[in-house]
Amino acid sequence: MSNVSMEQLISLCKRRGFIFQGSEIYGGLAGTWDYGPLGSELKRNIQNAWWNMFITGREDMFGVDAAILMNQNVWKASGHVAGFSDPLVECTKCKRRFRADHLENTEVCPECQGSLGEARQFNMMFKTTVGALEDEDATAYLRPETAQGMFVNFKNVVDSLHPKLPFGLGQIGKAFRNEIAPRDFIFRSREFEQMEIEYFVKEEDWQGRFADWMNAMYQWMDLVGIPRPSVHELEVAPDDLAHYSKRTVDFEFDFPFGRKELYGLAYRTNFDLNNHAEASKVPLYIVDDETSEKIVPHCIEPTFGVDRTILAVLASAYHEEGEGDDKRVVLKFRPSIAPYKLCVSPLLRNKPELMEKARVVYSGLKKLFGNVTWDDNGNIGKRYRRQDEIGTPYCITVDFDTLENDTVTVRDRDTATQDRVAIGDLEMFLKEKLQ
Repeated sequence: MSNVSMEQLISLCKRRGFIFQGSEIYGGLAGTWDYGPLGSELKRNIQNAWWNMFITGREDMFGVDAAILMNQNVWKASGHVAGFSDPLVECTKCKRRFRADHLENTEVCPECQGSLGEARQFNMMFKTTVGALEDEDATAYLRPETAQGMFVNFKNVVDSLHPKLPFGLGQIGKAFRNEIAPRDFIFRSREFEQMEIEYFVKEEDWQGRFADWMNAMYQWMDLVGIPRPSVHELEVAPDDLAHYSKRTVDFEFDFPFGRKELYGLAYRTNFDLNNHAEASKVPLYIVDDETSEKIVPHCIEPTFGVDRTILAVLASAYHEEGEGDDKRVVLKFRPSIAPYKLCVSPLLRNKPELMEKARVVYSGLKKLFGNVTWDDNGNIGKRYRRQDEIGTPYCITVDFDTLENDTVTVRDRDTATQDRVAIGDLEMFLKEKLQ
């Protein structure tokens, strides 16, 4: 289990501008969350790291960005219209609704101890209409997953880029699920973001490729600072597999509220391409260069929730050190994903010469490293504590010695040690530290 409680994490996220309740000034909207300035940076850094690792960093991957709204027949062919549902029960007394599979006792309300009604299936897709007329033909859905956008673009990619098997499509995008009971902060919400891959292979190669993707997913967790001892593989039992899957491995993480699913890796066979080909009457295949055979490839799907990644990273990075007045909270982010990589401060804000020199240092580092912040609020000790709490790896302080010898103090977030570095050597010094 993580060493931080959800209360501590949620408080920190709001206090330091990571994550806010959606529509908070109006009382909020359950299951929605807004990312503040630091949360937006953390989120973008994680997404960029994922894209660099799995799309631009590989020769066999192509990125796409499919529309959120799709033809309703996409969701009929994929099985979502008929079967994308959770069991719902309603309390006859307080009228609260719950997911039946999340209750220990499906007869008694956990809130008011009233009696619960019979379970019924509740489709989780958000339904809307496209255009001015509200008839059945105008029905559309907010996508509950990003995967189908890649399957329906399979032919476009094959015809335009002529890839060879194996190859994959990847995208980052919003998905929406009308959760009966959103809970656990950003872990389960109604609007969320996915980083998803559909990797197309020959049927006889799927097991080897599946193992390769398992290794790649662990390498990803290493990259963003999710410790392996906190991650557990769960082989999904045959009776619990999704209708499209022949094998699924869930990667569960020790969140503050318990061990829950973080990522998933599924072998979807050629279920999706076959279904869309049959429903659309458009053949979906690729021609094998060696045999000239028309192949409907099988698919391996690694899926990563952006929000769950952020929650796992926050829980993993959170540390409390020291006691009493010396106690500090530190978010030990990997430098590559930290919201700010550096903070520049003048020792005193009421000394114009220090302010001017610090601004010169700040401007130079900002051009080099991008995510650099400025802090001249309060004494230097409070600034260090504040930057520790938001996860800034290094603080650079311009003091009176700087005016004499053109050196600055560089403080390490994790160890609190300080080095004296010449301004001319800062770029090389920091590049080595921030790798």
